[in-house]
Amino acid sequence: MTNSLNVAFIGLGRMGRGMAGRILSGGHNLTVYDVVSAAADDLGRSGARVASSVADACAGRDVVVTMLVEDAAVLDVAMRSGGLCESLPKGAVHVAMGTYGVGAIRALGEAHAKAGQVLVAAPVLGRPDLAASGQLGIVSGGPADAVARVTPLLDLMGRKTFHAGDAPESATAIKLANNMVLGCAMIAMAEGFSLVRKYGVAPQTFYEVMTEGLFSSTAYKGYGKTMVDRTYDNVGSPITVGLKDANLIAAAADLARVPMPMHNIYRDRLLGAVAHGDGDRDQAVLAREQARACGLDS
Repeated sequence: MTNSLNVAFIGLGRMGRGMAGRILSGGHNLTVYDVVSAAADDLGRSGARVASSVADACAGRDVVVTMLVEDAAVLDVAMRSGGLCESLPKGAVHVAMGTYGVGAIRALGEAHAKAGQVLVAAPVLGRPDLAASGQLGIVSGGPADAVARVTPLLDLMGRKTFHAGDAPESATAIKLANNMVLGCAMIAMAEGFSLVRKYGVAPQTFYEVMTEGLFSSTAYKGYGKTMVDRTYDNVGSPITVGLKDANLIAAAADLARVPMPMHNIYRDRLLGAVAHGDGDRDQAVLAREQARACGLDS
């Protein structure tokens, strides 16, 4: 294809595999790497080159995309001996697509700048099924020329990209704020379901009123339906990841001196869910946590 990029993709979890598959389907020259080597098998069979290390993945690449869950993981992959900063060519772009803290993004940006590379933060909005079908929302933050270079990749992975600004942390701020609003929406739904149950009303009826009225977005329909059906083991985004993000949101709010009382309630409910053994279940299990708080069976 014309304008084909040499791309490395690191982090082939439930989200990353689908995203890397989209890049491969666009005809780009793709090298993939994950610490769990079997995670790369399907992509290898589909035509991607499977790298033996981070350094091997980065050799000669125009762009490296990372989809790693934790701040510590992406910082380690970037800064360790043989990591991204040492191994990428000068002028290469690192597209960090996980949800990270402001401090981590600032540190990544500084490290890449010292190495003559560029950081673009591009956290995603959506679940693994949307990643596989190229229907993610993506928020980009970084220098305009670097964002333009990687836009063909973003267009393959997402249905729409929202550009936040020239600073990578601008995309981080939007992603964290979006996650905060979503978390508070789940808490509000959970409280609503508990209230109607106390009056003997079927949760399904409240769900229909809610999603066919004021709250018809995918978030309310998806998480609300899981709360009604109690299918918490069908995991899109687990409680543990929600808590990780909630801590990043709290840190960003502290850094900017922004009080977030509603977010504090969301984080406390996540902690309660972990304490009750629901950490690996879908975040919709917050409805069970709320039910416990008001004396309902879960």
